[in-house]
Formats: sequence, C-alpha cells, structure tokens
Amino acid sequence: MHCLLFPGQGVQRRGMGADLFGLFPQETATADQILGWSIEELCVRDPHRRLRDTRYAQPAVFFVNALLARQLTAERRYDYFAGHSLGEYNALVAAGMLDLGTALRLVDRRAALMAEVTGGGMSAVQGLPVSFVRRALTETGLPRVFVANLNADTQNTIAGDRAELAVAAKAIGALPGARVVPLNVSGPFHTPLMEPAAERLRAELADCHFAAPHTPVVSSVTGDVLDPAQAADLLARQLWAPVEWVRAVTTLRAAGVTGFDEVNGKTLSAFLTRIAER
Repeated sequence: MHCLLFPGQGVQRRGMGADLFGLFPQETATADQILGWSIEELCVRDPHRRLRDTRYAQPAVFFVNALLARQLTAERRYDYFAGHSLGEYNALVAAGMLDLGTALRLVDRRAALMAEVTGGGMSAVQGLPVSFVRRALTETGLPRVFVANLNADTQNTIAGDRAELAVAAKAIGALPGARVVPLNVSGPFHTPLMEPAAERLRAELADCHFAAPHTPVVSSVTGDVLDPAQAADLLARQLWAPVEWVRAVTTLRAAGVTGFDEVNGKTLSAFLTRIAER
C-alpha cells in the first residue's frame, strides 16, 4: 500500500511551483481571487520577500502542495494520505473531504491568526529522544516552553516564550549528542500559547462541511485515522497541540503502508528513515 505525504510550513522556497501554474490556470486564477494577491508571483519570484512570512508562506505551500497532488493522484492511486501540520489541509483535499477553494480560505485565515501570535519561537532538537527533551524542560523549570513537533525518534522541536526558549536551548544543547537549531518562525506554534488563535479558527471551522473521505487520512494531531466528525476540532487543536508525526507514521506502517511519496521536497521522507519500525 502507498501513502502520499504533504509537508507544512518550512518547505517554502522561491521558485517552487514554477512549472505548475501554467498547467492549472483556472485553479491559479481562483487562488488569486481568494487571496487578493498573485500566488504565482509570490512563489516564483517573491519580489517582496514574503515567503519567510507565515501570513504568506502557508497559503503558498498549501497551494503548491495541492497542484503537485493533482498530478500525482492522476498517475497513481493512494491508499492513505497524511500531512504534517499545515499539510493536513492538503490531505483532506486529496481525500475529498474539502474542496480546494474552501481549504485555501481556511489556510489563509489560519495563517493570519497564527501570524498575530508573536513573542515566541521554535527550535529543532536533534540527537535526543523526546523523553530526554521533556525531562530537560521539567528540570530546568521552564513552564512556557513545550515539545511542539515529534518528527522522528531523535528529531523533535521545542517552542514557546522566546526568552525561556533561549534558556531551554542552552540546557538541552549541553546534553551529550544534542544539537539545537533555532527555526525562522515568528510564533510558538503547536503550544498552548496558541490557544487564543485556535479558538478563533474554531469559529471559522464551525461552518465547514467535511465530506466522507474516499481515502483515509491519518491525523498529525492524534496519529490515528481521522474521523470527518472530528475534523473541525482537530484542525483547531492543531494550532496548540504537538505534531505527532512519529505516531502517524507508526499507524500508517501498522496499516500495511510500505511505499511513501512526498510532494514539494523530501523533508518528511527524511524523517521516515529516522523512525524505527515498531
């Protein structure tokens, strides 16, 4: 069985999707109308250097992911879809739970709400299992720093208050084998500090209809197959809950998935090689 994976924010780069927009003129025109700016100009040329801005990066990544998925799903049938954080919106579109326009509107709103939460940051922690990271945070006494992404067995992300994050990075970086790398994001994503934004997004999601999927989607919030009745709640929780990518991959493998394809880079494919069979 095969699964198509969708990465989230962080894979954006100038030039992405350059060969796609001309192949999907109607979808591109609709995206421009929804967003109020040119998606092709942003992705291909980024003249105002906005791809580093959450407000613009999320719609850009989502839309390029979606066009790439159109190509891949026309060539191959997939048994599962899964997305990392923002990429979960792509998984829902690919599975028929949301249409492209509705999902893009939600992503645009999500990006705006997340961009409003400032004063925090994120850092990648490499070389340590998550239990060691959590113990270090507890022992250091940092109540506003949290594990945000569980990407692989020894690849995690912490996020939170910027001042406390600096202390956490120093403490964790002193552990044998650890490497802490600051990430270029503006907020404490996937932590309880994002709950006010999550509740505002929840109000937007309340009016959305999620259709029954033709292909199962594995949630990056729970690591389990997503029930359409829970979709709105999970997408809201996604802003403050950690990304359970290891659990999601474990669920997919247990279901019999042996082949993984990824759109828009190889970020998630690299994580796969660092998640042990369970």
